[in-house]
Amino acid sequence: MKISLIIPSRNNLKYLKFAYTSIRKCLDSNYEMILLDDASTDDTWKWLNEIKKTDNNVVIYRNEGPDRVGHTVLYDKGVELSTTDVFGIFHADMIASPNYIKNLLKHLKEKTVVSATRIEPPLHPGGVEKIVKNFGTEPEEFDYNEFLNFVKESETKFDNKTTNGVFAPWLMYKKDFLSIGGHDKKVFAPMELEDSDLFNRFLLAGYNLIQSRDSFVYHMTCRGSRFKDGVKIESQIQLNDGTVWYKPKDSDEYLTLRNLKFREWWRKWHMDVLHDVNLLPIVYDRYDIGFIIKNCSDQLLYILEPWCDKIYIEKSKSLENYIISEEKYSKFNIKNKIKNITDDKTNDVLLEFDGNNFNRDHFNFIKTLPAILSNTNDIGEFEFDIFKIKISSLTKYNLDLIKSEGGEIGYYKKLLID
Repeated sequence: MKISLIIPSRNNLKYLKFAYTSIRKCLDSNYEMILLDDASTDDTWKWLNEIKKTDNNVVIYRNEGPDRVGHTVLYDKGVELSTTDVFGIFHADMIASPNYIKNLLKHLKEKTVVSATRIEPPLHPGGVEKIVKNFGTEPEEFDYNEFLNFVKESETKFDNKTTNGVFAPWLMYKKDFLSIGGHDKKVFAPMELEDSDLFNRFLLAGYNLIQSRDSFVYHMTCRGSRFKDGVKIESQIQLNDGTVWYKPKDSDEYLTLRNLKFREWWRKWHMDVLHDVNLLPIVYDRYDIGFIIKNCSDQLLYILEPWCDKIYIEKSKSLENYIISEEKYSKFNIKNKIKNITDDKTNDVLLEFDGNNFNRDHFNFIKTLPAILSNTNDIGEFEFDIFKIKISSLTKYNLDLIKSEGGEIGYYKKLLID
């Protein structure tokens, strides 16, 4: 079966070269590699053109910039450029093992997403879905032979074993990816949380999410934006199992985007990013929720606005500044979300409370509200702690979250700024 591997990169040349070389070692001619340059200012585009002259299986593309579009956009561009029925997402800071693709394909079916198992240096806390083992944090120090020996032993140990979960790198049928519109490029470009959003939508679409435990890649982790210019260790943290987590310093770009995209995530999903120990997504039902808040401070507005579809408050002089500052970075119609407390209330579920009495426990209640609603069939008016709750409908809008740009217009789409 011919497949495409899609690898975007920005100013990441030494890692991209290493990833390319590892793939060339483990794949035959029955593949294509789509390498995408996101307005890099290093020699990435020059190198890609040189590779293209000698490797007929390579497709190259460049975002001319000057601004980056992000891998959220470029992954989908790579799918568009691919000529195969099956494609895989691969990171520029990953190293493929010889049987990486072969052991993924064993489990591939329609409406199935198959992930490989990552081997990583201790730059993130461990998890049961990956193996933490240090073969090097930079290409120039990577111990390739030791890596191969470890992979060979692990392939035997975990032969044909799978668990349910999803994380890059993953492989799937192109038609299944296109049927849900690919990544949510409007909300999550240029990057951050685009993968978690996609994985939630895979689950809502009914896809089977499988991790192959005998397909391995080495992941140097987050070299595109989070850990730039090599790994600068900020601290060492002793973990409960006796291992050490070498905590790197996050880039300012990463921290800024992470904060912004979490606010976008809450506006879309009304829940945190959740998954089980194997990284299988946990998705709550999506409801139409409104908050009616007396004495809503500026701080409380900032905290709660992303967690509802409408927020009814007493208008203040600072409100316009809030709307302007949030819509500068948000793809949601913030102005349309914020209503006067005297306006008609149209939401299916309404929570009314006094902001002067609001505390952290009440916020935790709001964060779990979709899960609570999923376990009730009660329509009517209720009271709980500081909340007056009115439920006129328990309509679920899950299906409206599945399709991205180009998909049908649903409830979620109506919340976005055109």
